[in-house]
Amino acid sequence: MEVTTVSPKYQVVIPKRVREQFGLSPGQQLQVIALPGRIELVPSQSPSALRGFLNGQNTFHREDDRL
Repeated sequence: MEVTTVSPKYQVVIPKRVREQFGLSPGQQLQVIALPGRIELVPSQSPSALRGFLNGQNTFHREDDRL
């Protein structure tokens, strides 16, 4: 487990090992999620990076009278 400290400006440094593990880069946005008893930082992903993450058969059926 890594430990970091909140600065007087409420900033934290993400430890190098964690940055490398998740491929974080300067300027990258993180979602801040407040949960009971903890805070989670989740790397934001662009919509194009999410393409295809729901692999599987397409079950969507469009009605014949629709374009």
